[in-house]
Amino acid sequence: MAKQINFRLQKIVTNPIWVLVAAFGTYFCMYGFRKPYTAASFKDVLVLGVSYKFLLIIAQTVGYVAAKWIGIKFVSEIKPEQRIRAIVLLMGFAELMLLFFGITPRPWSMVCMLLNGLPLGVIFGLVLSFVEGRKNTEFLIAGLCASFIVSDGVSKSIGAMLLSWGISENWMPFLAGLIFMVPILVCIGMLSVVPLPSAADIEKRSARLPMTGADRTYFFRKYMPGLLGIILIYLFATLLRSIRADFAVELWSGLGYTQTPALFTTSELIVSFGVIVILGLAFLIRNHSKAFNFALFTNLVGFSLLLVTVLGLDNGLGKFQFMVLAGLGIYLPYVAVHAVVFERLIAMTRERATVGFLMYIVDSVGYTGYIGLLILRYFTPIGESILSIFLKLAVGFGMLSVLIVLFCYVYFRLKLHTNEQRTINFPAGQSSSIQGAG
Repeated sequence: MAKQINFRLQKIVTNPIWVLVAAFGTYFCMYGFRKPYTAASFKDVLVLGVSYKFLLIIAQTVGYVAAKWIGIKFVSEIKPEQRIRAIVLLMGFAELMLLFFGITPRPWSMVCMLLNGLPLGVIFGLVLSFVEGRKNTEFLIAGLCASFIVSDGVSKSIGAMLLSWGISENWMPFLAGLIFMVPILVCIGMLSVVPLPSAADIEKRSARLPMTGADRTYFFRKYMPGLLGIILIYLFATLLRSIRADFAVELWSGLGYTQTPALFTTSELIVSFGVIVILGLAFLIRNHSKAFNFALFTNLVGFSLLLVTVLGLDNGLGKFQFMVLAGLGIYLPYVAVHAVVFERLIAMTRERATVGFLMYIVDSVGYTGYIGLLILRYFTPIGESILSIFLKLAVGFGMLSVLIVLFCYVYFRLKLHTNEQRTINFPAGQSSSIQGAG
């Protein structure tokens, strides 16, 4: 009887839906400790003539970016048995900083918001480590990426609800974190029983072992030209995504719409569905080189779609359709890097590496660029609309990215000799050859 129960429990916790709910739920709830404060205005405080809310956003983002750079080492080196404890401690520290935010007088509470962002920037890599290296990883990561869109709006709604109940702006972030505390602990508990990738997963995708500094240096140097290309692609996608998300009101207004919240929600649901369907199905491609090329092709399609969409705006394309297609063009390469590119690169080469390590490299550059964008946007007088700037950047980044994607395809094809029957040399101690087929 006990064996039957254990067998059934094992089937439950290894089910992709269980893993997806656990990962999605954990990262979804993380936003409850990060974003609710943005629902407040903080209009009564200026620091040296600068908006206090703007400084809070910068402070938390600086902490978040610092965590991304630290995470390159931390996430790649942490052992599997240490992940859950790390998530709990980091989330607890983030909530403690929100408590101090409520206690500390302004403007010194900015330090608390910076320290709040520091642990939160590591959570994605820890959650990602539970879903990479599996036969259905693309499906799991595509679903995980959906939390980026959904959780942002929900966490802000929770913050707005608390403010409507009379909670002060200082204490609202802490109380919002308390609301998310129980569900995140449940989801972390679900993550804690997710087993490591099976022997079959390892055979198909390679083992994802903790990395040393020498491992990281070796991998990056070996594939540096191609990785630099992917970093630039991700940076451009991140900046366009950030402008489209953070200045959505200005973009919709520039297009002639006033009821932006409902329109933005509708457009994002369409975009997220399209991205998840397209990239989530990549796990059906068993051949790693074909899946990797599919991911690069998806990047090419995404940026090409963006260029065509911008051109179409001046030639009769509907304004709502423009926002949807532009979003799809941006998110396709953005999520492709998360879900497919690095996962299949590691599976194809069978190098000692993790998706978390590579994602934290591109995220570090992407978020650093985002801070520069925020500062430039706030302190530089702009004589043209956000829509005009977005269109110009979309054309510039889109054209550059198309060329870079083509370069990456040629580079990795020559570097890896992506032929199903070719032999690939590996570092000592690893398998000496693989077939391109997964």
